[in-house]
Amino acid sequence: MLELHCHSQYSDGTLTPTQLIERAVGAGVKALALTDHDTMSGCAEAAEAARRYNLTLVPGVELSTVHRGRSLHILGFYPDGDRLQGPLQARQEGRRRRAEAMIEKLHQLGCPIVLPNFPPGVAPSRPHLAQALLNGGYVQSWEEAFNRFLRDGGPAYVNYSQFSAEEGITLLRSCGAVPVWAHPYLFAGGSVDDILPELVELGLMGLEVYHPHHRRSQQNHLHQLSQSYHLVVTGGTDYHGPAPGRTAKELNSFALPLTLLEPLQRAAEQLQSYQGG
Repeated sequence: MLELHCHSQYSDGTLTPTQLIERAVGAGVKALALTDHDTMSGCAEAAEAARRYNLTLVPGVELSTVHRGRSLHILGFYPDGDRLQGPLQARQEGRRRRAEAMIEKLHQLGCPIVLPNFPPGVAPSRPHLAQALLNGGYVQSWEEAFNRFLRDGGPAYVNYSQFSAEEGITLLRSCGAVPVWAHPYLFAGGSVDDILPELVELGLMGLEVYHPHHRRSQQNHLHQLSQSYHLVVTGGTDYHGPAPGRTAKELNSFALPLTLLEPLQRAAEQLQSYQGG
């Protein structure tokens, strides 16, 4: 009944925040975190919808950082949105510049695409480009768009503007947010066992144990690591909403217990109390 990793149209999801909340309620979710990429612009709408449906909304964000030269995502839970707004605007500008550079590469590859006009606060990303390629008839699915053009190291790929994991963790903690390593087994820059001590040293406070790309054995290992390093355990389906040519787990597929939320709340309260003192 707990979902701690979801996206809306404010990043690379296909649903508005209100539609996401409505779909979550229909799936039996009782508490949900909206964790759009590098933006919290959808949280106000999501909070209003959550109140109408008596759903607990966990404010959050997913920062795109770089560690050992590879993309590493960090979830932040319960941040002070006002303090985070300025830094996130800078991250969104970086995403726009990255998208423009990838569009230019696609044009050179014979696939001229045009993205829609995004409202303020939306962070463009590769799924937006994949949808534009699909709409233009250049590919038959999102999977083909990534495999042919947009994958890491692909012919149209452009890396994130440099924003280190250390900077991301420090930023989140400075805004009262609990930093959690998102989908650790998707990181391509080293093994989880090698990378985790480095991130803990930088101030990491949690691990996303439950994720669609984690096998059961990997979940078990992440649980052991979270206990060894005294880290908060989180999880979610990384839900992006329905989209043509894209398959994903449905909301509440893990049926995570609400008891997982309590340690996360305590960690945020302790962090914010320490900062306030």
